[in-house]
Amino acid sequence: MNTLSDAFASLFDVNMGTRRGERIVVFSDTVRADEAPSPADADRRRRLFEVAREAARFAAGTYGNATFVSFPATAASGAEPPELLWQAVLGESVTDRLVGEGILPRLLAKQGSPSDLAKAEEAVQAERHGVADVVIALSNNPTSHTRFRALVNAAGGRFASLPNFDPEMFFTSMKVDWQDLAARTRALADEINRADEIVVACPNGTRMRFGKQGREAAGDDGLLTAPGSFGNLPAGEVYLAPLEGTSSGTMVVEFAPTRKLASPLSLVVANGIVTDIRGDEPYRSKLEQKFAESPANRNIAELGIGTNDRATRPDNILEAEKILGTIHIALGDNSGFGGKVSTPFHEDYVFYRPTLTAIMADGSEQVLIRDGKPVFLTSGKRE
Repeated sequence: MNTLSDAFASLFDVNMGTRRGERIVVFSDTVRADEAPSPADADRRRRLFEVAREAARFAAGTYGNATFVSFPATAASGAEPPELLWQAVLGESVTDRLVGEGILPRLLAKQGSPSDLAKAEEAVQAERHGVADVVIALSNNPTSHTRFRALVNAAGGRFASLPNFDPEMFFTSMKVDWQDLAARTRALADEINRADEIVVACPNGTRMRFGKQGREAAGDDGLLTAPGSFGNLPAGEVYLAPLEGTSSGTMVVEFAPTRKLASPLSLVVANGIVTDIRGDEPYRSKLEQKFAESPANRNIAELGIGTNDRATRPDNILEAEKILGTIHIALGDNSGFGGKVSTPFHEDYVFYRPTLTAIMADGSEQVLIRDGKPVFLTSGKRE
């Protein structure tokens, strides 16, 4: 793969299994007037927008039915995208029905009840012929943890999320052997699902324990060809929503989503939430602002384990969390993958050289990653 055309062909053919005539929507976002990204990040976001538009053009020329949609970036990761995207992807009849019944405003504010979501799912399933078959989310802010994404999947749409994407990734972590990655990811998910608890320790001082009882770990392997599929690209992780109220310990955060921190921040965790932040790095103020907005943003939302052997860069969360042998921990929303916390915030932090131990129901222990090195090969046999 040496050109963007080759990269787009792999994205649509291999990852998404796109067929001619399917309805495709590619979307991206623009920098808001109140944002002030660094020059390097502003350049990445400009390139991301241009690549998204080119991907839509490629899809239109190759498959015949593709649309490009753009909008100002949402306020945060996990916030719902604007109504115009709902219309473009789910169709005007579905969106008009949700507006008419007063459901959409509540969903956009992440205040929708289970009844609201059930009615919305009923609406998209009844009008599934009008819902996009393939959605490529090349927005800077993730839409993974949104009702919007869940409804696309409920209608059978295949959804690839590439937040914070750098086009250079098409030639690095997106060139992984996808079948090999899928096998490795399945093997690790199977081992995680045998455990009741997971314990993680890293050389930087991170020490965390997560309760898993009743929660299922899933794999993100980048093969999004089945109806209702969803995943990140570049892919390569096993993830789960720890049981609320069970996580405890200390997270020593060294990287924000798009930069290395000038000095680490220590997040103290008890009863499943962050109870204290220690350290003076400026990123602390962003966390404090998010915690002030909602107590739910303190929730330990996710434990993830990277499985992509072509992922290398630590300064971009999308790729960093996929690096083979790393773990990542997220705060905030986990309602889209088995948890009970719904909030317009979801942010991941990556930790290096972890030792990850699975604690079984009988108290026995099994080390799955030791100092950043997986104990299991792709075949599932021990090294």
